[in-house]
Amino acid sequence: MTSTFLWLRSKSLFFAFFSLGLLADASMPVNAQVSIIRNTAGAGANNLPRRSSNEVRLTASQAALEIIKTGDRAAAEPGDTVLYRLAIRNTGRSAARNLTITDRLPLGLRFISRSLQGSIAGTSVSLTANTGANRAVTLTVNPATELQPNQTLNVVYAVEVTPDAIRGTGRNLAQAQAGTLISNQSSHLLRIRPGIISDCGTIIGRVFVDKNFDGEQQPNEPGVPNAVVYMDDGNRIVTDANGLFSLANVISGYRSATLDLTSLPGYALAPNNYFIERNSQSRMVKLAPSSLVRVNFGVTPAFSGGKR
Repeated sequence: MTSTFLWLRSKSLFFAFFSLGLLADASMPVNAQVSIIRNTAGAGANNLPRRSSNEVRLTASQAALEIIKTGDRAAAEPGDTVLYRLAIRNTGRSAARNLTITDRLPLGLRFISRSLQGSIAGTSVSLTANTGANRAVTLTVNPATELQPNQTLNVVYAVEVTPDAIRGTGRNLAQAQAGTLISNQSSHLLRIRPGIISDCGTIIGRVFVDKNFDGEQQPNEPGVPNAVVYMDDGNRIVTDANGLFSLANVISGYRSATLDLTSLPGYALAPNNYFIERNSQSRMVKLAPSSLVRVNFGVTPAFSGGKR
């Protein structure tokens, strides 16, 4: 504070005029815990030099946030429910207001909104959840709630593990914020086991001599052994003595299988009188997670009576 004193003498009376000003220097970076306010004072009079006081520093404390994330298990499989716990502690010297928490869930973990609970020192705290892009869940604390120094906000919620989790990392990341203050980042790694539910499926089929060109094997239509079928991912399958083949653990989605006619000398692809799309040595099927689809190939002798 700078003060200037002017003393005037008129008719044996003294009048005092005051001019007041405040000089403050405050620095508040995003992760700051304190700010410094500096002030000085000065005085002067007629025929007297102006003098300044020493500098006085005032330290203003701020809140500081620390977050820890834990889970109730280290491994899970599709169909399980996992509980996550967040502990947000104010390690600063003043209250933290307008708290929000952002938690980025990995692929395959579905947030259960009705499971959300929060408390401070055993007292329930109102929380709202909003699910945004990239599976980010934003938890907002009631604006009227303040997190006092050395207090901890405890948050618990549940997620459902879906079959998509097998293709995810299982790691999620949480961070708290109060105004311009940002906490550290805390993560939890959940190992995903396939379990009895899988996002893969099974393809079965047969290669047979189709005598009536209907695409279905009849009792008098034998299977063709040693026929080669190629999958779109490069897998090579060979039929057994009955012309049957199968392939397990195939990733779900649209998959294609192709009959290698060079592996069947003397045979050609049998025409199909009922399904035009089957008049090709390739088949396209849609394989759902944990499902089974069938791919059949009908062939017919390419030679008759020694003549083509």
